[in-house]
Amino acid sequence: MFAILASAIFACTPTRVWDGDGPIWCAEGPRIRLAAIAAREINGTCRRGQPCPRASGVAARDHLVRVLGGARGRTRDGHVLVAGPALRCRSEGADNYRRTVAWCRTPAGVDLSCAQVRAGVASRWARYGGAQVCRARSRVENE
Repeated sequence: MFAILASAIFACTPTRVWDGDGPIWCAEGPRIRLAAIAAREINGTCRRGQPCPRASGVAARDHLVRVLGGARGRTRDGHVLVAGPALRCRSEGADNYRRTVAWCRTPAGVDLSCAQVRAGVASRWARYGGAQVCRARSRVENE
């Protein structure tokens, strides 16, 4: 596993998902943690110091899977397999788990982080610019 350097633009063809804010495994190699949002863990807990949305971890994961094109199966350890089109992503650098923190868009222009927030399954994480960026991205999407 490797992280993509900050500011780099890269493609990610999603192959599997763990929870509502990542990681998303990319066929190209990196694992992505969606930028500026927080979702509950799959077991329903929230990490200390992070926003804690009302939606369950399973609901957040399942919404992300739908945005990515739908489930294609599951692995023995609980990851949901997906086979969606390549995403266009911009790296914010690596997190403590060596995942690439990134803003990613579908080919239709849907920003994954902001879509999770709009659906109510993840919370903006103001510490990382989520509130301002999603508002700005929504204005651009609507123009």
